[in-house]
Amino acid sequence: MTSEASPVRAEILETGNPQIKSARITINAPAARIFELLVDPKKHKDFDGTKTIQSNVSGPIRLSLGSKFGMHMKLGIHYRILNKVVEFEEGKHIAWRHLGRWRWKYDLRSISPTQTEVTETFDGTTSISQAWLRMRKAYPWTQIAVAKTLVRLKALVEEG
Repeated sequence: MTSEASPVRAEILETGNPQIKSARITINAPAARIFELLVDPKKHKDFDGTKTIQSNVSGPIRLSLGSKFGMHMKLGIHYRILNKVVEFEEGKHIAWRHLGRWRWKYDLRSISPTQTEVTETFDGTTSISQAWLRMRKAYPWTQIAVAKTLVRLKALVEEG
């Protein structure tokens, strides 16, 4: 009798706010190793669960508070977006936003020297266009996207 491993899934978190979508996962790696991927904008395409990032087009090698980085995107149509890092705590937290002002956030919490809990949050409360987010059905879509991103991040980190 052969048993196959269950698919890896991120835990969907109930935030209590319909404009904030969040998920978390445990990754078998130190927080510093995971954080180095998050602060490298050229790596974002590798773990993006939305599959909208086509490539990195501008920005620093390593993100920090105030850094700006551009991405070539595709969501129905091709476009470019400029992001700015608006929250940053070395090794623990990073968040960026673009012109629409909604934020993508990552929080890392060390469980042990070799395990880290990673939470990704899409925060639409800071958006300048709630109508746009509702029209695009962004909230249900991003709930799935943050979970998929974490699963991809886990695979990327653990597979080396």
